[in-house]
Amino acid sequence: MKENGGLVISLDFELNWGIHDVFTKGEYDENIRGVREVIPRLLKLFKRYEIHATWATVGFLYAKNKQELLTALPKEYPTYHRTELSPYPTIETIGENEEIDCYHYGASLIKQIEQTPYQEIGTHTFSHYYCLEPGQTVRQFQADIASAMTIAKQHGHHVQSIVFPRNQVNEDYLRICKKVKIRTYRGNESHWMYTPRKFNKGLHLNRLLKCGDSYLNLSGHHVYKLQNLQMEPLVNIPSSAFLRPYHPNLQWLEPLRFKRIINSMRKAAKEKAIYHLWWHPHNMGKNTDQNFEMLERILEEYVKLQQSEQFTSYSMGEVADLVEEMNASTSCVTRQQLVLEGNV
Repeated sequence: MKENGGLVISLDFELNWGIHDVFTKGEYDENIRGVREVIPRLLKLFKRYEIHATWATVGFLYAKNKQELLTALPKEYPTYHRTELSPYPTIETIGENEEIDCYHYGASLIKQIEQTPYQEIGTHTFSHYYCLEPGQTVRQFQADIASAMTIAKQHGHHVQSIVFPRNQVNEDYLRICKKVKIRTYRGNESHWMYTPRKFNKGLHLNRLLKCGDSYLNLSGHHVYKLQNLQMEPLVNIPSSAFLRPYHPNLQWLEPLRFKRIINSMRKAAKEKAIYHLWWHPHNMGKNTDQNFEMLERILEEYVKLQQSEQFTSYSMGEVADLVEEMNASTSCVTRQQLVLEGNV
């Protein structure tokens, strides 16, 4: 078992299905269109730096056309009290295929990810399902995740990792994920400001604090030793930080944003711990060059830590492998001790 720490990168790949209930029509189009440039560019960068990443993919994106999407729909839809949260009414208005509608289909992008070394395709649920919103039920989540697993399997993907949309981790749903052979999920940072909760659009104190935490260390470094990760019912690989996108009005804070991430990465490398960075491809769809400049600086620092501290790049699935290997090794040693002591 490896004793060195590592960088985990996970991306929430959702296109318009992840923001349909946040922005008015057309308001975020530039970002979504930009994903067509961002993903190939990310994959090229990851290949150059040999970065292992997990792409948590909304199941809707697999469909090559509208008919395939309609065929794949679950038997039950979420009955959110806030009906605007449901993406299902949107299906009536989308285009027939990816060539016509680049906002709601992603099969060609998934294919590019699949063909790039070291990339893991996970799930972001089938419909960008909100697990803590009032009105939805256990049965509806079961139907959603079953559809997500089915469409992924139809395209040759054995999904092992899940990222819950809006980071709404519902502890009651973890065992449902385990039943469909999911092994790991991205949990939230261990600080009260990151406690899973239902989504509220607009600015509020908690959101402002999280924004500030991207530039100043308000909540801690959030690095995690393998032996301390929760194993049951799924391996929890908590987030360390969200890679907040570049904003022209905050460009004077860019050195702080970089320093915040690098200091935590260095701490993880020194302590042989995990540092888990995440974002959405659409975050980089605007101000793309500035966003990639920051990311490449981070990856250059990763390479330095790899050389000096044997810091390693892992997908979420690979971290689950390490945790299970460590647990099996510990169980074997414990059993041997019991045998020697005559207790077995």
